[in-house]
Amino acid sequence: MRFIDANIFIRLITRDDPSKASACLQLFQRLRQGREEATTSEAVIAEIVYVLVSTRQPYRLARTDIRARLMPLLRVRGLRLPERGALIRALEVFELYDDLDFEDALTVARMEGVGIEELQSYDRGFDVVSGIRRVEP
Repeated sequence: MRFIDANIFIRLITRDDPSKASACLQLFQRLRQGREEATTSEAVIAEIVYVLVSTRQPYRLARTDIRARLMPLLRVRGLRLPERGALIRALEVFELYDDLDFEDALTVARMEGVGIEELQSYDRGFDVVSGIRRVEP
């Protein structure tokens, strides 16, 4: 089992370095074929989204593009993600709500996953999410 860092996903998604992108594609093909297994973390996925959406980075992808490019990678057979469902749902929420960053979208996904509707927060970005009631302490 291997751990995959954010830059591997980013090289594959952006293809900004053709040689590295090719090597990353080969890795994901081996994972898809079941010849290898790897894992990553929520923190890595959050970093990927941050880098791809950030105006300080050269990529500046739209939320729709980020979801479209990252989702198939998260569903690769050989990629073991204990929280795959929450990450996929977070990408959906992230695409839907411009007021939320990915970490907030992950919070929504986690809340939905356990049936929590009330959120203690000062972050008004959550106010746009249906099914979530934000309460200030």
